[in-house]
Amino acid sequence: MTFDFDLTFVLQMLLFATLIVVLQPLLFEPVLRVFEERERRTDGARQSARQMQEEAGALLSRYEQELAKVHEVARQERDRARADTARAEAELLAQARDSANRIVEEGRLRIDRERRQIQFGLGQESERLARSVAEAVLGRSLH
Repeated sequence: MTFDFDLTFVLQMLLFATLIVVLQPLLFEPVLRVFEERERRTDGARQSARQMQEEAGALLSRYEQELAKVHEVARQERDRARADTARAEAELLAQARDSANRIVEEGRLRIDRERRQIQFGLGQESERLARSVAEAVLGRSLH
């Protein structure tokens, strides 16, 4: 292979070198700066997204911990309310049982008192009736 170097080749090389010298500050450096800026922003956005994702994970973890605490407090409160309700129910039942026992006992005492009064009244009435029958049979007064 043979290369033929003539004046057009030198002219083309000069033109190429001039274009590189002229286009370097006008085109290549601004384009390279745009690419670098885009890369920097992309990396910054990625890093920011990574950081926000880590913060979101930490917030979610903290939220879940707080939610677990709230559930535990709610469970304890529910258990305490159930215990209080059971205790109040037992007290009310005991009071109702005592009241019912008192009413039954008062009823028994009243029935017993009324039975004795009726027996006493019947005893008096039977004496009066016996006296009346005896006076009627004897035909005279027994006094």
